[in-house]
Amino acid sequence: MRRRNRGRVALAAVAAMWVAAALPGQAYAAGESAAYTFDPGAGQVAGAEFSTQAPALKDGSVYRSSIKPGEKLYYRLDLDARTNAYVSAVAVPRGGGRVAYGDGITVSIRDSADLQCGSQSARFESAEFPRPIAAYASRMMEKDSSTCQDAGTYNVLIERESRNTSSQDAWDLELRYVAEPRPKKAAGSLPTGAPENWPSSSPAPPTAAPQKRSGGSSYYDATGLETGEWQEEGGIRPGQTLFYRVPVDWNQQIFVTADLSNSTTSDTYVGNALALSLDNPAHGHVDSASPLSYSGKSASVSLDPLPPVAYENRHDSADDVSAMRFAGWYYLSVTLSPAVAKSYGDKAIPLTLKVKVEGEAGSSPYAGDAGPFSVTQDDKDMARAGKSGPQAARGGTMKAVGVAGITTGSVLVLGLGAWTLLARRRAATAPAAPSGGEPYGGPPPAW
Repeated sequence: MRRRNRGRVALAAVAAMWVAAALPGQAYAAGESAAYTFDPGAGQVAGAEFSTQAPALKDGSVYRSSIKPGEKLYYRLDLDARTNAYVSAVAVPRGGGRVAYGDGITVSIRDSADLQCGSQSARFESAEFPRPIAAYASRMMEKDSSTCQDAGTYNVLIERESRNTSSQDAWDLELRYVAEPRPKKAAGSLPTGAPENWPSSSPAPPTAAPQKRSGGSSYYDATGLETGEWQEEGGIRPGQTLFYRVPVDWNQQIFVTADLSNSTTSDTYVGNALALSLDNPAHGHVDSASPLSYSGKSASVSLDPLPPVAYENRHDSADDVSAMRFAGWYYLSVTLSPAVAKSYGDKAIPLTLKVKVEGEAGSSPYAGDAGPFSVTQDDKDMARAGKSGPQAARGGTMKAVGVAGITTGSVLVLGLGAWTLLARRRAATAPAAPSGGEPYGGPPPAW
């Protein structure tokens, strides 16, 4: 009985591992739209109207919240006097609600005296259709600054602005708080000015044959890309937002072009039909291309040239340059306006992304593990294979499950062999059956 129970426990453990490997990223809460896949590890948190009642955010954590038109919500950070801190907010309008030019959110970090440490806004501009938008704010430790340098309690303030003509539904929020690793050099010896000269001309496009990729539905499941030409599997549908991520290391530049194919359905002009945006590893907004208009002919749009990734970019006054301050995964989002469906139907239109990462990778300025602000060999492998974070995690889990299964199976086989050998030895040493043909110990059992 004891051997049998151990076998059942081992088999149950293997089954449990298989079930666990199948679960991540597949569940949705009741009534939740599958248009944007929120991080399943995010905790629920409700922002407070009063700063003294703000819930705390923890370093390295992801949260879900929501915000109504005109609301100002507070969250709390507990910071030391050495660490640069970043809090990002992804705003996700629900359903097919209307948005207008200027609608959006502002994220800021403030000290206990309500002095602003840093802020960024994300707005719907000429591309007036709902889609996820992201912004971040930071508390920076700066040598010559007297603001926001002390240890203590800080507040994250998220404000939403929406026109009266826009949908008045709440927007979902996905919040992230991450601390920047400490640099190798002391603060006083770090560069205090942004690079003045960097290559600003676009390189020749990739020459390799196009390959298929299927974009994700959020930052969480964004599909990995590297230098190359990538055709979206099945194209992009009106109202759909597709997410991709590209590893960009220190001293490297990223260049991106989105090509929308011709249509055989119509030649109707649709203004601001395609939006292309880039965000950095802390989910802070870097840049957006001018929205692409569409009239049924092949058309393309590109991000403006951006500087190589450098720690000192943070000192530049231009937001797009300042945001290129980290190595790591850079996130691309592409949205096709729902208005396209009125003239071209709801069928997908072929989409191609041309991505090029230029420059030799430089060394990290951080001491120790840089976490999300680095590019590892695993990151490069995931980009080459077109894997998202959840796909890579499931692959690692399945590999571990396979090893565990082989190990458990080996133990079971060895145990069965030992049991069989022991049974044979007992049979060989047992007393001979008495005369009369009955086995030793009594009459044969009734089967």
